[in-house]
Parts: sequence; C-alpha cells; structure tokens
Amino acid sequence: MRLPEEFKKRMQEMLSDEYEAYEKCYEEKHRGGLRINTLKLNNEEFEKISPYEIKRVPFIPNGYYYPEKEQPARHPYYFGGLYYIQEPSAMTPASLLPVEPGDKVLDLCAAPGGKSTELAAKLQGEGVLVANDISNSRAKALLKNIELFGVRNPVVVSEAPAKLVNTFTGYFDKILVDAPCSGEGMFRKSPAIMKNWEQYGVDYYNKLQKEIILLAAKMLKPGGYLLYSTCTFSKEENEGTVKFLLEEEPEMEIVPAIWNSLENQPEYPLREEDRVRLENMKERNHVSYEGFDFGKPEWVEGPKELVHTLRLWPQRIEGEGHYVALLRKKETASSSHHEPYRVPAKETKQISEEAKEFFQKLRLPIDLNRITVKEDRLYLLPEDLVDLKGLRILRSGLLLGEMKKNRFEPSQALACALKASEYDNIYNLSSKDEDVIRYLKCESIEIKKECKDGWILVCVDGYPLGFGKYNKGSFKNKYLPGWRWM
Repeated sequence: MRLPEEFKKRMQEMLSDEYEAYEKCYEEKHRGGLRINTLKLNNEEFEKISPYEIKRVPFIPNGYYYPEKEQPARHPYYFGGLYYIQEPSAMTPASLLPVEPGDKVLDLCAAPGGKSTELAAKLQGEGVLVANDISNSRAKALLKNIELFGVRNPVVVSEAPAKLVNTFTGYFDKILVDAPCSGEGMFRKSPAIMKNWEQYGVDYYNKLQKEIILLAAKMLKPGGYLLYSTCTFSKEENEGTVKFLLEEEPEMEIVPAIWNSLENQPEYPLREEDRVRLENMKERNHVSYEGFDFGKPEWVEGPKELVHTLRLWPQRIEGEGHYVALLRKKETASSSHHEPYRVPAKETKQISEEAKEFFQKLRLPIDLNRITVKEDRLYLLPEDLVDLKGLRILRSGLLLGEMKKNRFEPSQALACALKASEYDNIYNLSSKDEDVIRYLKCESIEIKKECKDGWILVCVDGYPLGFGKYNKGSFKNKYLPGWRWM
C-alpha cells in the first residue's frame, strides 16, 4: 500500500525506531470483529451458538475476531441483534467510558451506532441514551441499529452540537465524543480515506474537534465523565485537542482509563476514587491491555497528565489505530437543574383499550404515564428525560406500536426489545430452518405448531426477530419490510 509521503514523514517523526514495524503491518490483512449485544446474551451463551470460529479480542470484554471468509451480516443472528460488526480497536472508546445503569448518556457523533449500541448495553435499559448525529441520513442508519439492538431507552437526534447545548447544559453523567478526524488509523482498513486526508489534512478536523469538545464539556454535569476518541494518529487531533480543552475549561481534568496506569505511571499520583474504579474494573472485566501505548505530553508541550491518555497502534495490537482520553468534570463545577418532562394527561387518555390489552400480555413493566402519543403511534419515554422541544428528533423513546381502528399493531422496535420470556405467544425457529430466511424476506411461512390466535413473536433459537399475525391456521408476516433480507 502506498502511503502519502507527508503522512509517512509525520509518522517517522513520531514513531522513530518503531516506524519500520508500523509500515510493515500494512502487509497484513485487516481483522474483522464483532461485539456481542449484552442486552440479549452473554459471552458464554454466544460462544455456544456462534456459527463461526471466533477468537476473543483481548482488550474488549465482549469483542471477538471472526475469520475473513465469513459474512456475519448474512446470518439470522445479525437480524436478531445478537452482535454488531465493528473493527476491534473501534470498540475501545465505548468499552472504556464507565457507564452504569441509570446514567444519562450522550453519544455526540453517534452514526452509524457502533458505540451507541454498546453504551446502551451498559445501561441495561435504565437511564437514558441520547444518540446524536448531525447528518440526517446517517442518523437514520443509527436509529435502525439502535432499534435492532433492542434499546428500550433511546433518544435519536440529528442536530449540530451547539443546538443541543441549549437543552442539555449540565445534564449528562457520561458523554462520548468519537470525533470526526483525518482517519489515519483506518488507512489499512479503508485505503480510500487517504484521498480525504490529502484533501483536508489535519488542521481542518482539528478545528472541528476543538469546537465539539468544548460544547460537549458544557453538557456534562459536575463529577461526570467525558471520553474523547479519534481513529487517527495525529498529535494535533489527539493530545493537542485534549490540551486545548484543559486550557479552555479548567473544570475538566484527565483521569486514567485503564489499570495499566497504576503500574506504568507510578510517578503520577492517583485519586483514591480513580484507584478504586480501576481496581474494580480489573476484577470485573478480565481483559488485557498489553500493547496499549500512553499519550505523549512532550509532543504538544502539554501537561504531564496527558500520559494517562491512550494510543492504539496497529503494529502493537491486532486492530487498527485509535486514541482515547478519559476526562472528568470536577465536582466543584457549577451545576444546572433540569425539570423532567411530564407527558400531558391528554396523551395518556388517548391510549386505546386495544393497546392497553396488548401491554397486559407483556411481562414487561410499561408505565402508561410515560407513554406519549404522536399520530396514533405510542412511544415509551425514558425516565428523567427533559423537554426536547425545538430539536430535530428521529426517535424519542421506544416505539411500542400504532393504534389503528379497533386494533393495535406492535412495532418492530418492540419485538427487538423483548426477550422471548416476556411474551407468551412464541414461534421459535432454528437458525438452520429455511423458514427463518423466508420470514426475514417478508415471505409467508407455515406455522408448524399450535399457537394462539393473535400476535406471534417469531424467534430464532430463542431470540426475537419480529412479529406475525396468526388467525385460525393462517399466518401473516409482519416483519418490517424496510429491514428485510435482500
């Protein structure tokens, strides 16, 4: 692969004796990865049913490499939302943001959803996930992935970050900024990015990054965490951007993201809170960060704390390039008060009896006071959500379904958000059954076991795919046509 000469010169200056090993890694093939959806299953359960020979990604608790010959997007498990196909090093940012169930979380540059879906899995349906992308077309792909993953507490937005600040100042516990960048770490995976690098260079993206990270910091509450990441090697876009943030926002501070900081950087004193967090993380995650490199303060004449940021180099790990910096807003920072949005009583009264009857069949607690009605569609809002008026919203909460004359039609998003144990009219197919593909192609299938009349939740190996309508031996396929297997 022929690298741009200016890029080679920059990398030689940064890597010095290690540059030869870096350039040689381009002779190796890109490794594909998938990250399992822990909203639906755990590692052991996936390893038992995996249709591929998989190998654990050592630095990601729920990440796996799969063989190059395989096409995991062409398997029913993909349509069941059991995993997300993602480059292994790109799994790192969401993995290292310390999200806990109940947090209010923002993924600021979220499309197509690889990081949002992992943040949602960490929330386990509690709290709220706001996933934003300024591009409306990319935000639509983001919405599909969030719904496919079975996320119950999403808000999908398509706005410029500056527009979000008016609504969310000081609101979020955790924020992920996977910033637009020059993409140097993806040259091996996607060589076409080199043309973009030659056209725009580093400075164009660095300006954007500085604008975005300052806005993100304003939306973080005191004591909250912000994780900044890029898929580039540029010192200006990485350590340089973090240095800029610290200078502009003295309320922000760098904190170590991995426990290797305890061993490799002993000269930098850690707060007891950070030591406990890292030790708990080590005990819980059972991963190895061998091969990870630390930030280089000397490259940008920055503060020594930059040594606790992380660099992933493709010659050191089995993955591409990434940069990760974990920051916290000091507890002493000024805070804002947000009144939670309350669904108008008139909307709750609009919920049809047919919809209420369907909800009673679910082993899923649905608070009718959190359901909002828009054009006969019902949405279950996350708790503690603020008023989103004025924002361009693609989805606010979990789409439950649509009220129609004398009936209620549950949504594809609800099917994905359910577990088989939460609905009593199940039709389960083996992943090897040809009817699975027929169902996913929106074709008719024959129901070969006794089912109750009404809505059937069609599953593959016990994991929901979508709904169908059954009546006296006749089955009508209700899989979402826009998602069908092509």
